[in-house]
Amino acid sequence: MDIALDFADEYILDDLYARFFPLVQANLASGKNGTLISHVSYLSRDNIYRQFASLLIITMIFVYFFYFFFSTLSYIFVFDKDLMKHPKFLKNQIAKEIKLSASGFPITSIVTIPWFLGEVRGYSALYDDINQYGIIYAIFSVFWFLFFTDMCIYWVHRWLHHPLIYKHLHKAHHRWIVPTPYSSHAFHPLDGYLQSVPYHLSVYLFPLHKYIYISLFVFVNLWTVMIHDGEFLTSGSFVNGAAHHALHHLYFNYNYGQYFTIWDKIGGSYRKPGDEQFDIKKKKDQNIWQKQAREVDSFDENGKEKKA
Repeated sequence: MDIALDFADEYILDDLYARFFPLVQANLASGKNGTLISHVSYLSRDNIYRQFASLLIITMIFVYFFYFFFSTLSYIFVFDKDLMKHPKFLKNQIAKEIKLSASGFPITSIVTIPWFLGEVRGYSALYDDINQYGIIYAIFSVFWFLFFTDMCIYWVHRWLHHPLIYKHLHKAHHRWIVPTPYSSHAFHPLDGYLQSVPYHLSVYLFPLHKYIYISLFVFVNLWTVMIHDGEFLTSGSFVNGAAHHALHHLYFNYNYGQYFTIWDKIGGSYRKPGDEQFDIKKKKDQNIWQKQAREVDSFDENGKEKKA
């Protein structure tokens, strides 16, 4: 995040801090109160409070822009609007998804900033020079980042489905039985934060080039939109795509993974998408929708099948 922070300081924030928190130099010889030094702030770039505030501003701008821009693009050009006729699609669902997302972003951002602050202050394993570890390691680090975070998110996600936790945190996201791109970030704010922790933790444990990290940070958020967009591109047994995640929203206890299916297979929670997701007619068949609705109704408020 120090790359983003340095850019913001250079072109925007230095002037803003100088305007609102100007440095005043005391003039003891003349006895005057002091002389205002224009274009300089008493909050220097390495001031921890300034860094916290600046990172919060940057994060908030990024998350709101990213969410509305890419979710809207996906909704307009990718999302199948016919899915909104599904019996489990809520009334005014998109407005509810946007409200939950937008209201939760400030809280999620605030609790995330300490991770970014640690990166900026040099406590993470992020590095600048690609030659420090070499090109081969840089390529490897991308796959390792995806593998490590997928593993961690699987177990965090599965823990969030525990009955004692689910109703307080994760249930809000499962209101969207038929998700849309706008449901991608429509979480309880602490739910969204907990599922993001592996991304932040990884760069404190394993070296990662800063520009690769920024690229992966964008990819992670884009992928989150994509697995909620209803465009079922793959039924393969390796990538956990939108079809797999749609089954998670329908049936709760399957396909907890973020990118891959390996941990679902190991954990016994893998469910392969079928013709209902990929056959054009079956995907929009009213009888199949009614069947899915009945199956959803067979789960209790904790996402567990009701006892007969």
